[in-house]
Amino acid sequence: MKRHTILATAAFVLFAASPAGATDVESLMNDCNGCHGDGGVSQSSDVPTLAGLAEFVHVDALYIYQDEARPCADSDYRHGDTSRPATSMCAIAAKLSEDDIDAIAAAYAELEYVKATQEFDATLAAAGEALHNEHCDRCHSDAGTNAEDEAGMLGGQQMGYLRTSFEQYIDGSREQPKKMKEKMDLLSAEDAEALVHYYGSVQ
Repeated sequence: MKRHTILATAAFVLFAASPAGATDVESLMNDCNGCHGDGGVSQSSDVPTLAGLAEFVHVDALYIYQDEARPCADSDYRHGDTSRPATSMCAIAAKLSEDDIDAIAAAYAELEYVKATQEFDATLAAAGEALHNEHCDRCHSDAGTNAEDEAGMLGGQQMGYLRTSFEQYIDGSREQPKKMKEKMDLLSAEDAEALVHYYGSVQ
């Protein structure tokens, strides 16, 4: 975690000093968009939106994937050339240089965050809102949509992705900050599902 934090904190400095060329960044983003959707706005329930994600969060996530410290399931390409073989975030991140990571994160951070339109259970969403206000709002303010929190985007994210993420946090297969783990340890599987519906209701 110390390495991730140091590298992520230095992201802006590295990007300013030696950014990837514009053509290179466009090519890298086009590859990302093959799964994450045009402009980094996901159209798939199990894939998160990248547009509008804070640089710090994006950089840190890619270094974690490089270290294979987060589950990396294979995924088919959903856009562009869908005949490409399935890949995983660990495989994608392994090919990226530090400059690539900094440039990708900076470019996506400049884009507008677009909330997903999706169906949700209103009763569960109400329960989830109460849980969010009690346990999550301090780090994920504005219903989890404030990029300045540098804590990841939750409100309006794809519900399938959120559901999988919560499951991984609960079972310990996805690393998380100590403060977040303390909060997650207080939540049941039912609580997590309520939070998924609350964040899905933010549209």
